Amino acid sequence: MIAHLSGEIASSGERWVVIDIGGIGYRVQVTRPALEILRQTEGRVTVHTHMAVRDDDIQLFGFLHPSERELFTILIGVSGIGPQIAMNILSGLSFEEFALAILNDDERALIRIPGIGQKSAKRLILELKEKMKGCAVDLSAGRRPEEAKDAESALISLGFSPAEAQQAVDAVLPTLGDRNLQALIRAALAHLRER
Repeated sequence: MIAHLSGEIASSGERWVVIDIGGIGYRVQVTRPALEILRQTEGRVTVHTHMAVRDDDIQLFGFLHPSERELFTILIGVSGIGPQIAMNILSGLSFEEFALAILNDDERALIRIPGIGQKSAKRLILELKEKMKGCAVDLSAGRRPEEAKDAESALISLGFSPAEAQQAVDAVLPTLGDRNLQALIRAALAHLRER
């Protein structure tokens, strides 16, 4: 099992990147948000992977964060949800947005994702509601994806790369008691200065 890959981006396509590691290129399917970040990143990158082995095919699916990979694994365990639909879900919704959609029985948010119909949305809600309740503590504590996105945008406008901005925000977000935007930006800047 390949858990992660670290190397340089050799090429990319619509939904994939090739990561060069010691002269060997690994083709990894990624989500649209991950693809945008990886294309803008120079130098070495690390992608957390899930390896899917079938009789006639081996595929690598890549994620910027272990939590995304964990959600992917949960999603493909749901009846009728294959790897491509799971990638569509992760391309369309952040982990927090997905958890909120499940916890709030928000079928409409799920139906907007390509490959998800009303039947699949109901099945996702039914099968994942208990698993997503574990996320409720973080979500109810005020972890709002909009603040994280706004903080990342602010850091990018200050000259940091999208990958640096996302990494800094993700590193400090769980440690903050006060999660307003200004506190998040200050903490992320302090984290970037420490490196």
